[in-house]
Amino acid sequence: MTDIATLWEVGLPLAGATGGLGYAKVRAPRVFWSLAGLPVATTRFAMTYRSTMDVCGLTVQPSRLRAFMVRNLARRPDVQPVPPKVRRFRGTSTGLRVTLRLPAGLEPADVMAASERLRHAWGVHSVTVVETKPGFVELRMTGYDVLRKVRMPRPRLSGPMTVPVALREDGTAFVRDYLKVPHALTLGANQSGKSMYQRNLIAGLARLPVALVGIDCKRGVEHRGYAPRLSALAITPEEADGLLDGLVGEMEDRFDLLSEHGVADIWALPDHLRPVPVVVLVDEVAELFLVATRKDEERRDRMVTQLIRLGQMARAAGIFLEVCGQRFGSDLGKGATALRAQLTGRTVHRVNDKQTAEMGVGDIAPDAVVTVLTIPPDRPGVAVAGDTSGGWSRIRTPALTAAEAASICAAHAHLTPDLDAVAAWRPVAPVSVGDPESVPLVKPSPATA
Repeated sequence: MTDIATLWEVGLPLAGATGGLGYAKVRAPRVFWSLAGLPVATTRFAMTYRSTMDVCGLTVQPSRLRAFMVRNLARRPDVQPVPPKVRRFRGTSTGLRVTLRLPAGLEPADVMAASERLRHAWGVHSVTVVETKPGFVELRMTGYDVLRKVRMPRPRLSGPMTVPVALREDGTAFVRDYLKVPHALTLGANQSGKSMYQRNLIAGLARLPVALVGIDCKRGVEHRGYAPRLSALAITPEEADGLLDGLVGEMEDRFDLLSEHGVADIWALPDHLRPVPVVVLVDEVAELFLVATRKDEERRDRMVTQLIRLGQMARAAGIFLEVCGQRFGSDLGKGATALRAQLTGRTVHRVNDKQTAEMGVGDIAPDAVVTVLTIPPDRPGVAVAGDTSGGWSRIRTPALTAAEAASICAAHAHLTPDLDAVAAWRPVAPVSVGDPESVPLVKPSPATA
């Protein structure tokens, strides 16, 4: 009877703990990883590190000096191959971070090529290899699928134009840094999460001391909710034509200011002279290329030319482009390829065909095309992000409704600066449905007044 009572006292808590861990693995993977996954992965890594490096081909023969010391001082006849030396090891809430010092004869590409084998050997969800400095790489291991339920890490931002937008598959934040990547292109099919990406981007920019300019030729259905935070908004191709002319004029005025003070960009100017940075948000860029008449062709060519000029020169003037669309290639018309070449940052969500994936990342990271084509339709917000450096990663944006993004813009409306060059397109806040007093979305331009 005593044995049964003891078994009951021990077995019941054990069964409860096991059930709790099973529940946490599904519902709270961070908790499960911290309680069970991390200790197991740490033990497995420590016990199998040398053998894993050996079978993965990540060891080299020791130097002559090391071999001499092993044979003569350590009195060991057999000299073992040398693996990368572990310089730092730390656990995180999502995985492991291991810094390795590569021995002579190994390069980061060798470790990157073995990342899939390392993932299986240590039983983790993914292994991403990042070169931190010459001779050193960091293994960023995730213990579970962090993109299944996005939880952004605590922001650690540096710089005046940085916005955390999404979560990378290695557990770090994907940050839009406009000083490093001034212009970007975002592609994605309907219901792929493209709008969610834009909302997170706008919500982050709304908190910064920048001017936001919207071009939404779908009558403003995407950008109208952000009106309190927009310095200008165009909702038709005709208005976009005039707004782009105003932006080019603003750029030229800023170049005159830079020339007057003998500096190369606005960040070299004193604070009291520095003009406010401008981010131009173009939604569904294909609408700017569609033409029906000869007159439309002239307007289209003029708008594309102005966009290309902004892409080529506006970075130094503090004007940045965020272009969004479902498809963007030479089939849109003259100038599309030249404009795409200026958009160094690329974010591609699920697309409908291989050609669109190649348009987005094929020219900067050909090996990422297959990853784009395998994005499942039941995971909106998952995308491949890269730039012209050739690096890329899978990301996913956290859920953010249009109402939440609009609320953030309204809360930061006091940060909205006035730009004289585009003042004619300054929007007013939209009225609620059913309001008897109709208020126009955009002030009429001088040409149509």
